[in-house]
Amino acid sequence: MVFLNNEIIFPPVEMTDEEGILAIGGDLGSERLLLAYRSGIFPWYNENEPIVWWSPNPRFVLFPEKLRVTKSMQSILNNGKLRFTINRAFDKVIQNCKTAYRKEQEGTWISPAMQDAYTQLHKLGHAHSAEAWLNGELVGGLYGIKIGKVFFGESMFSKVSNASKFAFIKYVHQLQRENITLIDCQVYTAHLDSLGAKMIDRKRFIELLGENL
Repeated sequence: MVFLNNEIIFPPVEMTDEEGILAIGGDLGSERLLLAYRSGIFPWYNENEPIVWWSPNPRFVLFPEKLRVTKSMQSILNNGKLRFTINRAFDKVIQNCKTAYRKEQEGTWISPAMQDAYTQLHKLGHAHSAEAWLNGELVGGLYGIKIGKVFFGESMFSKVSNASKFAFIKYVHQLQRENITLIDCQVYTAHLDSLGAKMIDRKRFIELLGENL
């Protein structure tokens, strides 16, 4: 594990510990965050604690062409009740992701500093949101970083059943139209596993970044 200073560099991802932690410290400036994603690294830490930088092995990813849509989910996509948009409510999406209850976590890892950092990336055109609406109300969505042909998913939320899945599936279809070839899901969740995400070796993940960024 390496302790970072003001210099915007990261050690090789092979230096991570068994948990996947690579480094501690540094800042959440846009330049450092973009370097992190390009290097297969992301920040994940609790508020009022030092920034922790991760590069887990294996890595959880989705290849867009492997997206799995069940018949019941397809009917939700087709019934017209939910409306899909992109980048219409980034601030609201990240705020909802921040406050969403997650039974596997105590509190939230999206601190005000994280919120500000990704909002700045959105203003710079790097961070994007996808939204699901029901009767004019935002009921689900996700946000992440897009670089080259890779989308790095960060977080999602749902206020009604299947809203986040709806937004995710619709967004994956859009990403395919934009020739995105890889979606980074970071770490395993049953939610994304059901949609076709899979574990791959970190070495292969880094190779894919090199080919697609």
